[in-house]
Amino acid sequence: MKVSIIGYGEMAKAILLGMKNSGWNMQEVEVVGRDENKLKKLANEIGCKYNLIDGYDISKKVVILAIKPYALQEVSMRIKGEAEVLISILAGKPLIELQKYIKAKSYIRAMPNIAAKYGASTTAITGDIEAKEIAFEILSKIGDVIWLNSDDEIDMATAIIGSGPAFLAIIAEAISDGGVYIGLKREVANKLTQGLFKSFAALKEEFPEIKNKVMSPKGTTAEGIYELEKEGVRGKIIKGVVKTYEKSKKI
Repeated sequence: MKVSIIGYGEMAKAILLGMKNSGWNMQEVEVVGRDENKLKKLANEIGCKYNLIDGYDISKKVVILAIKPYALQEVSMRIKGEAEVLISILAGKPLIELQKYIKAKSYIRAMPNIAAKYGASTTAITGDIEAKEIAFEILSKIGDVIWLNSDDEIDMATAIIGSGPAFLAIIAEAISDGGVYIGLKREVANKLTQGLFKSFAALKEEFPEIKNKVMSPKGTTAEGIYELEKEGVRGKIIKGVVKTYEKSKKI
C-alpha cells in the first residue's frame, strides 16, 4: 500500500515514527512538502521517500493530510490527481470541506495525538465506511483507533485526544511544582511526576474508580481532593475541554 503524508510538522513526524516502529515498510511511504531540505532530513531519519508538493500526483495513493488547517486551500492548488483514500488530521475541517478542495474516492477524518511516535496514540476517526478498514490498518500502527459517527463527534474528540496532552502537561507541571514547593529538588519532583503518569496509564482500565480506591476517610488524599474541589479545578478542566471544542468549530 502506497502512503503519502503531506506535511512535515510534529504530528506528521510522530505518525511516521509510529509507522516505522511498528514494522511498516517505509519504502512504500512518501513524505511531501515545500521545503526540500526539511523533507530530505526527515526522509533520511525515517527511511522513507520524499517529494516536493508542487504538481504532486496523489492518484492511486492513500494520502494522510497533516498540514495546518489554514493551508488546506493552498495545498489543494499545488497537488493533482485523485487519491484512493484521503485521511485528514486537520482540526475543525469537516468532510464536506475536504471534499470541496481535494479529490479522493473515499474520505476519512482522524484525530490522533503526539503519542503516535510511541505507538500510543488514541485516534478517533469517522468518514466513508468504504475506507474504514484501510484507515484502521494504518492508524492502528500508531495506537488504538475509535470509530465515531460524525464530524461533530470528531470535533468533540479533538478536545480530549488532540488537546488533552497539553492539558495533562500543565497538570504534570503543577504537580511537580507542588513537590518543589514542599521541599523536593526539581529533578526528584520531575521523576516522581513522570512515574506517577506511568503508573496512572497502567491503571487506565480501573478508571473512573481510581480516586475512590486511593481516597480513604480523613486521609491525606481526601485533604488534597477537598482543596482541589474548593479551588474549582474540576470545573476549570471541564471548561478547557468545552472551549477547545468550541474553537474547533470556528477554524
